[in-house]
Amino acid sequence: MSSIQRLTPSKSKRKVRRALWFERVMALLASFNYFLVLFDLTYLPLRDFWLHGEVQLFSFDIGPVSFPGLPLEVPLPPITQWYDPIKAIEPYRDTEQYLEKVNELEAEIDATNLRTKLRSLQSPEVAQILEDLRQRSVEMIETNPFQLADKTGDLEKIKNKMREHIATEEDSAKESFRQFWSLENLTAREPEDELQFFNEEIRPLMAANYYRPIGETGDFVDYFGFIDSFFFLAFLTDFLARTWLISRRRQGVSWLDAMLWRWYDIFLLIPLWRWLRIIPVTIRLDQARLIDLSAIQKQAREGFVAEIAGDMTQVVVIQIINELQSSIRQGEIANFLQQREVRPYIDLNETDEVAALTKIMVQMTVEQVLPAIRTDLEDLLRHNVDKILNQSQAYQGLEKVPGVETIRNQLTERLVHQITQALYNGLDAAIADDPVGDQILQRLISHLGEAYGSQMQTQKTLDEIQYLLNAFLEEVKVNYVERLSQEDLEDILDQTRAIRQKRQV
Repeated sequence: MSSIQRLTPSKSKRKVRRALWFERVMALLASFNYFLVLFDLTYLPLRDFWLHGEVQLFSFDIGPVSFPGLPLEVPLPPITQWYDPIKAIEPYRDTEQYLEKVNELEAEIDATNLRTKLRSLQSPEVAQILEDLRQRSVEMIETNPFQLADKTGDLEKIKNKMREHIATEEDSAKESFRQFWSLENLTAREPEDELQFFNEEIRPLMAANYYRPIGETGDFVDYFGFIDSFFFLAFLTDFLARTWLISRRRQGVSWLDAMLWRWYDIFLLIPLWRWLRIIPVTIRLDQARLIDLSAIQKQAREGFVAEIAGDMTQVVVIQIINELQSSIRQGEIANFLQQREVRPYIDLNETDEVAALTKIMVQMTVEQVLPAIRTDLEDLLRHNVDKILNQSQAYQGLEKVPGVETIRNQLTERLVHQITQALYNGLDAAIADDPVGDQILQRLISHLGEAYGSQMQTQKTLDEIQYLLNAFLEEVKVNYVERLSQEDLEDILDQTRAIRQKRQV
């Protein structure tokens, strides 16, 4: 039997270890899926970077020193060749043919020793290519083939760069392209420099343009959902298995309740708003002990509690005070006093609680309070008796008679002792078991309440009480309740944390 007890903890530890490894595998799988989601969401905005592997540093000035913007080359694998088919990206036909024509022009022109071979620029093939490039340039500006890829800004960059390079008198991009692809421009300038300008400034912008077909749904064709479907099947199987096990192991928890228990996993199953998968990924990484979110959870929970507590306290207390003020304005006090006289009082336990409480207070006064303060009470009575005698003109006349001072002191002590003893005996007699005395006390309390009630029902007194109560409640709201929103609830949380730490110690 003892061997079984020794094996049981080790088995449970192995079981927990296997569960932890499974949690980590699923957490890493969810993290990898979220990485793919982020890459897919940012691929189109960052496609120029993946295509050229170049980051343009911004130029800025610090005083007299100026830092020009320089391109930063980043070696990258051919990511666009791998991922363009997933986004159904194809080279745009017009811009692709444009660049092919430029390649043909470079092939026709011998880039070396161009000055000794100027005849090659005057060949019919070069003239035909230049004419074709001029026509394509005008068509590109008019038709804007960059619009489908949401790259109209690149076309504007091309036009501005060409205008700045040619510096024509007319501010026309079409005319700038016509002059650039003219025989006069190539013969007047170095053809090698012109082609280098085009390849460095214009070609990257045109090569970044692309075409995406539109499907029957009216959206661009995108095959990322096919890749994501494999993760969907894995997460769906995990979700169904987990929730089913929870419903079997937890008594009174249905399968639907278990699904609501794991509500955050739903974001892994919906194809919309995939960026929200950061919620289940973060939770799974924390559950798998790959990251520690306890500090963040504690801070978020305390901040949430502080904010909600302040708002709820203010709203609830103000609502209660408003209800009280509304009841007072509607004359509920007068209605209560009138109904109190007409409506019989319902006794639930055959006990007069007010009389019983009064008797308890008197008993506590006699047995505990009076013995503790009896000396102070006698000193107070003695002082008042001496004060009264000193103010008496008859005593002032007898004060000079010998022996009167001693007699006065004796009388004072006897009087104080008798008054204190009489008060004590009276209260002691009041708490003694006396059915007749209890009835008299109950009758006194009842008549006292009736007397107050009848006096408060006078119109003048009632109006004054209602006015004062409303004013008092309004001052409470202004001076105390509305200050709750300004109070630093972080101090309260600090006190709470200090109390918890003391308890742990």
